[in-house]
Amino acid sequence: MLHVRRTHFCHEQIFYIVYNPGFAWLSPALMRTDEFDFVLPERLIAQHPPERRGASHMLHVRDGVFEDRMFADLLQLVGPDDVLVLNDTRVIKARLTGSKESGGRIEVLVERVLDEHQVLAQVRASHAPKPGSLLSLAGGLQAEVLGRDGEFHRLRFAGSEDVLDLLERHGQLPLPPYITHAAEAEDELRYQTVYAKAAGAVAAPTAGLHFDEAMLQALRDKGVKIAWVTLHVGAGTFQPVRAEHVRDHNMHSERYEIPQATADAIAATRAGQGRVIAVGTTSLRALESAAAPGVLQAGRAETDIFITPGYRFRIVDVLLTNFHLPRSTLLMLVCAFGGMDEMLAAYRHAVEKEYRFFSYGDAMLIERKP
Repeated sequence: MLHVRRTHFCHEQIFYIVYNPGFAWLSPALMRTDEFDFVLPERLIAQHPPERRGASHMLHVRDGVFEDRMFADLLQLVGPDDVLVLNDTRVIKARLTGSKESGGRIEVLVERVLDEHQVLAQVRASHAPKPGSLLSLAGGLQAEVLGRDGEFHRLRFAGSEDVLDLLERHGQLPLPPYITHAAEAEDELRYQTVYAKAAGAVAAPTAGLHFDEAMLQALRDKGVKIAWVTLHVGAGTFQPVRAEHVRDHNMHSERYEIPQATADAIAATRAGQGRVIAVGTTSLRALESAAAPGVLQAGRAETDIFITPGYRFRIVDVLLTNFHLPRSTLLMLVCAFGGMDEMLAAYRHAVEKEYRFFSYGDAMLIERKP
């Protein structure tokens, strides 16, 4: 039996969990969402990035052993036979404010760009806009509500200009909800990887935020292969699982692409003595989604893969990631990768040592539990 309660102390909200140590052998069909809570003082949620990229701490987890390191130590922990896989998606300025025809205030958060003029978006308003209505948005933009697609609205922007260009000029960077300040000039630069290329994400692949050009070059100089995937991260990445049982959660679909060069690099690595190191859960999800039995398939596709304890990994050997939200699908993925007991213990260790959490926080290097 698990008991979770929420309390406040010294103006901090803290989550408490009593963990069932026998959980790890339970069937995934029996998992409860509250199994994935952990203690987190709000003061440990990073509100700003470190002074410079690469200055973060990094918790190295291997065979149940925790080692407190710095991100710069990654260079010592990878070998010349390894391949490092990064997600080159670029965060778009997906947040717009405005009003309905009735005058009511709205906020639009684009979830996905469908084509040059249409998007799927969350529309926050006192009353949901009806199909056929017009939204007046920042910069004089107008968007027609075409209909609903589940919890999202399908919108069509007026005019001939590409919607990505319109968002870049008039939108705001969509910082995650646990960052309490509005996007600033610092965020415009730092909530984006140095290698961001393919526009389409509404959230950053945050494990990649630690890398600067010097680190990437040092890895290349050591002989580490650098490979790329693209997965456009959706806003659902920040949503806690609300279903009581893990099996009842529905994942949002995301687009990804695996270049042939990446598939070839991973095949060569696996044929030799090297390891496949995924930078971030987004890179891991793309790779595992594209994995046929023993082979990585290049190409474009959609994925709603939901990785929970019990999943058998086919491609990735090592995961570089940040620390994730309680009750989130990403924490469940990490527990699947590193072991339930080990990962929850690692999170308790990280809290005790005051690591910084979430998007602007510290890193964690996890070697997969066999």
